[in-house]
Amino acid sequence: MSLLEVRNLVVEFPTRRATLRALDDISFEIAPGEILGVVGESGAGKSLTGASIIGLLEPPGRVAGGEILLEGQRIDNLRHEQMRHIRGRKIGAIFQDPLTSLNPLYSIGRQLVETIQTHLPLNAQQARERAIQLLKDTGIPAAEQRIDHYPHQFSGGMRQRVVIALALAAEPKLIVADEPTTALDVSIQAQIIGLLKRVCREHGAAVMLITHDMGVIAETCDRVAVMYAGRIAEIGPVHEVINHPAHPYTAGLMASIPDMEEERERLNQIDGAMPRLNAIPTGCAFNPRCPQVFDRCRVERPELMNAGATRAACWLHAAAPAAVAAPGAAA
Repeated sequence: MSLLEVRNLVVEFPTRRATLRALDDISFEIAPGEILGVVGESGAGKSLTGASIIGLLEPPGRVAGGEILLEGQRIDNLRHEQMRHIRGRKIGAIFQDPLTSLNPLYSIGRQLVETIQTHLPLNAQQARERAIQLLKDTGIPAAEQRIDHYPHQFSGGMRQRVVIALALAAEPKLIVADEPTTALDVSIQAQIIGLLKRVCREHGAAVMLITHDMGVIAETCDRVAVMYAGRIAEIGPVHEVINHPAHPYTAGLMASIPDMEEERERLNQIDGAMPRLNAIPTGCAFNPRCPQVFDRCRVERPELMNAGATRAACWLHAAAPAAVAAPGAAA
């Protein structure tokens, strides 16, 4: 059974001129112990998807359609106070900038102990012992002493470990990690990735890992969802999506990654840019940038369909007349 189910999620932003649709009919699920990567260019809707699940959409953004279910319970229509309890107890959040998640006026220990006692039936001493153990588990040395330090006394990598400890404080079932390694150097990135994988393995937690870094996805995730212009362009097992991309956008992302074994002066690039919300093209949103575009792409929007081992929203994989199917030979 899936731990998290997102069904036909629509997120809109009303403006004076029009209502902009930022997420358009997104569906996916995550099983216990699974890491799902969500990848795409800036503006694809990755962080909005995470914020919708956590219940932290910035006004005037709103969930305008669909459902979000956690352990079979619908959570997108809960009141603020109900969602606040679920957010700490069942959903942990890790954000890109740890300084936005930590209160600079409180010691790390106070923040951890308060979070633990809010959600778990422990007294102050038990909560402090758990906090120290969490700091040890996340790789912070001399945790017994560091627990009384303040956020400014930690390096960026150490602060991110504290944020992960906070996210794990109440033993959540789901962790939404939004660009958790972006601001860190490569060696610290590897340690944070290893930590997330261990959490999944040891606690059976599901992780939704939002990033633009395909290297992090390849190293960490079981499955990956590639997003473009507020929709899922392709979703499937990570090794299949990386090695045999079925959507031209995914293929473009893969081709833009430098190959250490190949000598090239220029990297491949995807021409053009992500469309603005008020100017999303008719048909497939990727069609103005797609090297394999044909007439149907410009007028009819594709849904996710079977494309070998993955599912892709691309007409190249439609069971269609020979004239339409022909470009698929080049895919």
